[in-house]
Amino acid sequence: MYQPLADKIRPKTLDDVVGQRHLLGKNGLLRRVIESGTIPNMIFYGPSGVGKTTVASIIAKQTDRRLYHLNATTAGIADIKAIIDELDTFLAPNGALVYLDEIQYFNKKQQQSLLEFIETGKMTLIASTTENPFFYVYNAILSRSTVFEFKPIEAADMQRAVERAFALAIGDKGTPVEDGAAAYIAQAVGGDVRKALGAVELLVLGAGEDGVTLVDAQQAAQRSNMRYDRDGDSHYDILSALQKSIRGSDPDAALHYLARLLEAGDMISAARRMLVIASEDVGLAYPQCAAIVKACVDSAFQLGLPEARIPLAEAVILMATAPKSNSAIRGIDAALADVRAGRTGDIPAHLKDAHYGGAAKLGRGLTYRFPHDYPSHWVEQRYLPDALAGAVYYEFGPNKTEQAARAYWDKVKGNG
Repeated sequence: MYQPLADKIRPKTLDDVVGQRHLLGKNGLLRRVIESGTIPNMIFYGPSGVGKTTVASIIAKQTDRRLYHLNATTAGIADIKAIIDELDTFLAPNGALVYLDEIQYFNKKQQQSLLEFIETGKMTLIASTTENPFFYVYNAILSRSTVFEFKPIEAADMQRAVERAFALAIGDKGTPVEDGAAAYIAQAVGGDVRKALGAVELLVLGAGEDGVTLVDAQQAAQRSNMRYDRDGDSHYDILSALQKSIRGSDPDAALHYLARLLEAGDMISAARRMLVIASEDVGLAYPQCAAIVKACVDSAFQLGLPEARIPLAEAVILMATAPKSNSAIRGIDAALADVRAGRTGDIPAHLKDAHYGGAAKLGRGLTYRFPHDYPSHWVEQRYLPDALAGAVYYEFGPNKTEQAARAYWDKVKGNG
């Protein structure tokens, strides 16, 4: 009977697991918990193919418990109840260890129904998810569970697993593997062991007279390193990294994250975030930046990919190397905070609309002074409501542009 390579090579002990040293290393917390023999309810969070299911199987074996594997995309509460009915029987003498894959697909009612089963202590829940559990798992489950984050496997660890997989798959057939093929797969699969093993199995099965070649490896693993879901964590993580790299004035990192977005075909998200960055992070330190970035974005959409990468890269480099100011966002957020807190007050009468008959009878606009009639187009008068007199929302940034504006207005208002 055919047995997939991934099953043949599946680790049997914690020491055999590839990567996850932060959890399963000598001093890793998860390893210490497992070795204690007392297993709490846990949530394994991380991308696919990094060992979550494997670790759950090892836990069941080391604690002598029967493992029930359910997938939330197809299972329901009835399946959980069926497991509970087996407790205290010869099928599960030491209690049940339920591994619920993709728990984010359970709705709120289904997740809440789990509580009555895990609180008795007869059933231990290990839930896994590729989505951020703090967004997709309800608080009642989170508060009764410990979250462990599994990370993509690093290339060095992956290569050892790939070489071991080649050795197992080839066996005594003597199929040669070209230098560089294993390293390429290890790098290209983006930290997903399952993808790596699938590529190895495919390459060995389809090996020609020259054995497994680097060209074959490149075809088998093409584009598999892209971990991207427009509605998932990776989408927001890459956009966050792009903005923070530009804010931190690192053009190389900014280009890297732009490249990841473009390679995933998500030019829209990249362009939208870049328009935000131009005003939020460059802002008044270089006011023309917003117009330039808008022009680059417009050009990108007119050109389409792959040429669109050029104006978008230009905009990213411009923003990453430009002086920075967040005085605009700080100012509007401070003003919004007052408005949302109800600190508003009546608009001064001289600022209210006076372009209608009867406005003068209401005292509207009577004492308003038109700034353009005065030297330097400025005259002192009150603009904020009385309730906010003296409030300051905008603070001049320390950059050259804003300091020049500050010097100008200090001079004008000092002579006003």
